Amino acid sequence: MSNIVAIVGRPNVGKSTLFNRLIGMRKAIVNEESGVTRDRNYGKSHWNGKEFSVIDTGGYVCSSDDIFEEEINKQVWLAMEEADVILFMVDAEVGLTDLDENFARVLRTVKKPVYLIANKVDNLERMYEANDFYRLGFKGELFCVSSVSGSGTGELLDEIVTNFEDDEVPDQDALPRITIVGRPNVGKSSTINALLGKERNIVTDVAGTTRDSLQTRYTQFGHDFVLVDTAGVRKKAKVNEDVEFYSVMRSIRAIEESDVCALLIDATQGMEAQDLNIFHLIERNRKGVVVVVNKWDLVEKDNKTMLEYEKELRLKMAPFKDVDIVFTSAVTKQRLLKILETALKVYENRLQKLKTSELNRHMLEVIEDYQPPSIKGKYIKIKYVTQLPTHAPTFAFFCNLPQYIKDPYKRFLENKIREKWDFTGVPIQIFMRKK
Repeated sequence: MSNIVAIVGRPNVGKSTLFNRLIGMRKAIVNEESGVTRDRNYGKSHWNGKEFSVIDTGGYVCSSDDIFEEEINKQVWLAMEEADVILFMVDAEVGLTDLDENFARVLRTVKKPVYLIANKVDNLERMYEANDFYRLGFKGELFCVSSVSGSGTGELLDEIVTNFEDDEVPDQDALPRITIVGRPNVGKSSTINALLGKERNIVTDVAGTTRDSLQTRYTQFGHDFVLVDTAGVRKKAKVNEDVEFYSVMRSIRAIEESDVCALLIDATQGMEAQDLNIFHLIERNRKGVVVVVNKWDLVEKDNKTMLEYEKELRLKMAPFKDVDIVFTSAVTKQRLLKILETALKVYENRLQKLKTSELNRHMLEVIEDYQPPSIKGKYIKIKYVTQLPTHAPTFAFFCNLPQYIKDPYKRFLENKIREKWDFTGVPIQIFMRKK
């Protein structure tokens, strides 16, 4: 058994709060505004020695004409098809509504264990009033919980894990994490859907459709890694809603937790200031990076267009120009797999550990031919170099006067390392230390 629990219900009953409670972290965005959650959001939970996955979903609204609600409903159905156990959540503070009754009729057609959860039950009066939900016609016990305080969740978890065998959900923490980032509406969710071959994430023409950072395990074509979709990152001045602020924060956190970031830019707009801000954020966090030029099918081209476009991008990214650039289209699926192949190669480059003897043999010869410039009549002698045991490639050069070595010479050393060894797409850090 795959051990998957899906939390479903109408909008604004507290599904994301319970999701965060069950997985033990604030992963899903929680806000009083209705319809904050849109896509499926995944997390892991442990209880009584059993591990299982939890899916948070958007609010289900029957027969809606709203473009977002129609797409959210599709995601809810996909979550229920994937799950082994379904938690149907209702709001004890508001009471029974027509939306609850309509959704209950839908759930009665599902041939899986469905548990009725009354949320926001934080006093005896609410617990008594919650009995009204028995009218929905579900067999078994009504679980009264408070997602905010955690009251009642222990009894609920005791019941949930009775449906699971002792086999474990595959651990995703040890897998490479490739995160798709970029400004709003550059095609991040469309790209992930095209790669997966299914509608994993909601796609519309409205900027800001994706809000949470959504991760999916990718196991096709011999690959095995975690693919993360993020909300678009806009300039601070343009973020005027709490929900969007939290979305941007989740995206930044996703960058910090990733191994490699695929930075999507819109081919019709080129690399703008905000694209560069995101690029430098990735660089500062010492993550691998691949620049993906999406919507390439919309650009009028001749035999020099790609070369000129690439040259312009590298000028803007300077001095960190040793980055692969992939031209794709999520619509035509042009060169999509090249994104993954390139990102995994960057991941391998990032893990590369150089032998100290080989590193010294090459770099000391380079330094001998091109010594650091003398300052105030003092000559700088670099005697030894080693790679430090850090997550990202970091090198320490030991010398007599480290304070006199300036950034241009550090960049020279970095370029010589890149010429000899393949660190494409990986920021390199260089430290000068006292001998």
